Amino acid sequence: MPPAILWSIGELAEHAGVTVKTVRFYSDRGLLPEAGRSSGGHRRYGPEALDRLRLIRSLRTLDLPVPEVGRLLEQDEVLGGALEDAVARQLRELGSQLTALRWREAALRLLHDCPPEERADRLTLIGGLATPPDTTVLARFWRRALPPRMPAGLTAAILDAAVPQPPTDPAPDKVLAFARLHALASGGCSGASHSPTGKTACPNELARTDAEYRPAVLYQGLAEAYDLAGAELRAGRDPRDGEALDSFVAAHAASRSTRDTPAFRRRLRVMLTVTDDPVIARYWELAGELTDAPTLGSAHEWLRTALDGQLAAAA
Repeated sequence: MPPAILWSIGELAEHAGVTVKTVRFYSDRGLLPEAGRSSGGHRRYGPEALDRLRLIRSLRTLDLPVPEVGRLLEQDEVLGGALEDAVARQLRELGSQLTALRWREAALRLLHDCPPEERADRLTLIGGLATPPDTTVLARFWRRALPPRMPAGLTAAILDAAVPQPPTDPAPDKVLAFARLHALASGGCSGASHSPTGKTACPNELARTDAEYRPAVLYQGLAEAYDLAGAELRAGRDPRDGEALDSFVAAHAASRSTRDTPAFRRRLRVMLTVTDDPVIARYWELAGELTDAPTLGSAHEWLRTALDGQLAAAA
């Protein structure tokens, strides 16, 4: 049999089109096994090392970390499920990096294009955000706001509806709206928590003075009412009597173990007016700037206006 072809480290590097330093780096980390050593102790590689080196370089081109490349080679899973999982992880990481870059670009444009007298305030707002930002502060705001001992599933549904997600490719005005919303939620509520209905939740004056108040019943009923009002808003309809308003009043009545009567509707209008909150109103205003869909706040305001109109017409 003819003797096996063995290459020096320089010859392998030349065949692969890389530097000797690159070959040595992968050899030292066990990714490129040697076929043997010369009598002088120099490394020798067989022709199969060329294919392996090219494979390593292809994997590294995908920005896979060296330890990840090593694990793929050890498991002999370069073209199997392990590679698919590694590529999926890289795609997720790259997506996060791209989102962060888009947020930074939009933030820079926001600062660059604003009047000089507004730049300091905007810089402070932007400085309070991570890039890309998350919704932890907004979720914490609502967890403090909601009544205690709410069912976990109901709380999760409210958070999902109340907390807007930051856009992945924001325009500068969206960055400003989200930064303002983040600052509002970070600042708390002047010593009191609040509910998505515009009602102060803690201290909860309505709960204190109404022993029959059942918040879980209220929020479950409001979910249906807000869905109906959202459909009215998307259709461009002005506040009016109908199924959405009836569902809204029924939710409040059921939460206090009473009936929907004209007297209760008048009482409800007073309660909603007395417990209106400017912090919550501002929250929904900013949240509305981040989405084209109706918010819980806009649905609530539509329903409250419908109630006011109905009672005014009946007076």
